[in-house]
Amino acid sequence: MFKAFFLISLVLCSALSTSLSAEQHWFPVEVQADGLALEYQPLEKTSKAWRLCALLPHGKDHYWWGVSWGLAEEAKRQGVQLGIYEAGGYENLPRQRQQLLDCVSNKADALIISAISSEGLNDLILQLKEAGIPVIDLINGINSDAISARSSVSFADMASQSMLYLLQHSQQRTIDLAWFPGPAQAAWVQDAERGLKQRVQGSEVTLLHGGYGATDNFSQATLVRQLFSRDQPHYVLANAVAAAVAQNFLSAERLTKIAVMAYYANPEVIRLIQEGQLLAAATDSPVIQARISIDLALRILEKQAYARQVSPQIRILDQHNIKLLSLQQIIAPKQQWMIRQPLAAQSP
Repeated sequence: MFKAFFLISLVLCSALSTSLSAEQHWFPVEVQADGLALEYQPLEKTSKAWRLCALLPHGKDHYWWGVSWGLAEEAKRQGVQLGIYEAGGYENLPRQRQQLLDCVSNKADALIISAISSEGLNDLILQLKEAGIPVIDLINGINSDAISARSSVSFADMASQSMLYLLQHSQQRTIDLAWFPGPAQAAWVQDAERGLKQRVQGSEVTLLHGGYGATDNFSQATLVRQLFSRDQPHYVLANAVAAAVAQNFLSAERLTKIAVMAYYANPEVIRLIQEGQLLAAATDSPVIQARISIDLALRILEKQAYARQVSPQIRILDQHNIKLLSLQQIIAPKQQWMIRQPLAAQSP
């Protein structure tokens, strides 16, 4: 009965005016919800201006600019209050823990968390569950049974589908592949490595591991330079920051026979695909994931039916299809920077 109500509430499409902007009318969108393919629709309205907090790992990779924009836009559309905080990097777990505690002290009704560490917040999340405060796992992955719901895509599938694209693209039986995963402690990186290794098992792909590092330009550029000083791979598969760095390096060095793919997309990756430089990128539609995380939190607070796991479809962006896709599902609009905003103090 619960799932039936949930499916009915999601599949029914509201007759909204075609004059709505893309930012407002982002739905329905194709997802997997608790293993079922359907078109996701958010709640039509909420009963009050709920207080939400979103915790993001950093704003160095512009991927998170899109996430912060999606969160802010959906909160505004639903008329709820939202604080957006970023910890400044994957090395700053104590800061993200403190931000969580600050949100609770400021009477947040629910938290949306893109965790720095897959297990580094688990004790606090358990306390939130015991206090009746819902926690939505957004994008990064949290290994805790105390999570209320998840808006995320399997990065194992992201890396696996990216590798499948490269195998289909390659004209060679044997491939030397440079691999730049990202920060070692992040659950999404661990999942991506697992998915990649499963995909290449039994193939004639040699992995040239570029090393782990934070997804900022300096860290990834250091790893890229180090790898290319010793190896000349056929392909590069990388986090979005490393993919852009690698492509710019190869273009500067005129190494045109090495193709680069990102296993997720950010604005720089998309620009390079549009310009015909970068081969391709997988996308998990992070703006949509952010919007869905707001809706999941509100569904729980409103005591409405909800899915425990919602995942937009993984898509591969390349020069053949990038002009056909709605980029506002993936990145923030031009001139939109990272959004950081405190949760307003509760009125007495």
